Amino acid sequence: MKRMNTILILLTLLLNACSSKEKTEVAPPVEEQTVTLQILDKNATDETKALYSNLWKIQSTGFMFGHHDDLIYGREWSTEQGRSDVKEICGDYPAVFSLDFAEIMDERHTTSTLNVHRKRTILEARARGEVITACAHINNPLTGGDSWDNSSNTVVKKILEEGSDVNIKFKSWLDNLAVFVLDLKDSNGKLIPVIFRPFHEHTQTWSWWGSSCTTANEFVSLWRFTIDYLKNQKGVHNLIYAISPQLDSPGSVDNILFRWPGDNYVDFIGMDCYHGNNTNAFTTNIKNLAQLSKDKMKPCGVTETGIEGIRKDGIEISDYWTKQMYTPVAGKKISMVVMWRNKYDPNHTGYHYYGPWSGHASAPDFVKFYQSAYTLFSKDLPDMYKMAEGILVE
Repeated sequence: MKRMNTILILLTLLLNACSSKEKTEVAPPVEEQTVTLQILDKNATDETKALYSNLWKIQSTGFMFGHHDDLIYGREWSTEQGRSDVKEICGDYPAVFSLDFAEIMDERHTTSTLNVHRKRTILEARARGEVITACAHINNPLTGGDSWDNSSNTVVKKILEEGSDVNIKFKSWLDNLAVFVLDLKDSNGKLIPVIFRPFHEHTQTWSWWGSSCTTANEFVSLWRFTIDYLKNQKGVHNLIYAISPQLDSPGSVDNILFRWPGDNYVDFIGMDCYHGNNTNAFTTNIKNLAQLSKDKMKPCGVTETGIEGIRKDGIEISDYWTKQMYTPVAGKKISMVVMWRNKYDPNHTGYHYYGPWSGHASAPDFVKFYQSAYTLFSKDLPDMYKMAEGILVE
């Protein structure tokens, strides 16, 4: 009887197993759910929407390495086509090319000798499939000073006063920008998308649009006025708008949201972080940035960072890239980390450089950084201008 019971139990288990297997085999495959992102310019070009989708998707793969003005000049060279301090170390260009639109916009647009090279290098970067981002250290339209002239707290009031001299001047600067970006076309005649971050580091006091010169309402109104004018009045539809507060010490999500213009007026959440050797601050702020990106369903990245001279106590940091850059960022789901510029200084009179160059002690470590799993350079990129699979941009 015990044997019979055992046989019956085994038969029952076998039948149940077969039944379970049959259910598993006929069950429909689980489809990956489509992610829907909102871009603020509903008339954005197809390529701009495609780039936006890839900025989101690439965060799950790794982070793009970027360097400001990398294709225009370096530590020991200037305006030589094809050169790059980054490429001369690792054999590859940065995935992100950052530059400044200020001299394209303000009264310097007719005199700057670098503007022709700005356009040239944007076209070259796009031809390789790289991502372009731009800040704007525009001059003070009220005082005539530079972007760091915070001597007046009425400049934004005047810009927002329709018909005032400052309003007219500022709009003419936006007109100059519109002409420039609407002339940026790839080899197929398609407009080249640019991640544009106006009024960057607005959390700080030094700029005329910063916290010492504007109220919260004034800053938000300036931000919205600028975007509305470009897309609605000038027909610019190839910009992705990035906000980039500066957080150097360990902060919070609320610090990133300082004077937030509204979810429908921000595409990309950036952060400038000049944390020095304080990797704890960098790690904390990146964690908060990634969390906010997830919460708001907007791609994010470190839009400026670095240590001047890549030095500590006057000594070059030989393992800077693997220890102070890679370790805090790897796996954190941010799309990019952009180093500030390497000033052209062939006689080495100072240490104003933030990215790698071949004469620095950290150059061998940068090669290890380049070879790391999460770092993405030009050759590592997917087609950033083709809509990412599984993502819808509305």
